[in-house]
Amino acid sequence: MVPRQHTTGGKPRLGKTSKMGQRDLRRLLITGAMTVVSGAVRRGVTTDPWLARMLARKPRMLIAVALANRMARIVWALMTKRESYRVPAAA
Repeated sequence: MVPRQHTTGGKPRLGKTSKMGQRDLRRLLITGAMTVVSGAVRRGVTTDPWLARMLARKPRMLIAVALANRMARIVWALMTKRESYRVPAAA
């Protein structure tokens, strides 16, 4: 599960995530994202403003796939930059 890259002027632009690659990794990301979405719906509160906006507008499974894509991009960026995850600061 890798984002498709389009490079312009040396700056990589990441496109949508393809279905090529490891099926089990893709399944784990979707399962984890569905757990986060279900928990947010059950509690009724989420700390992530992006997730709250999505829950107000979109179907749950679509949100889970979008969240899995987002998590895959974060993991990919962390692996390529060899960094540790830092929790985003509250706005």
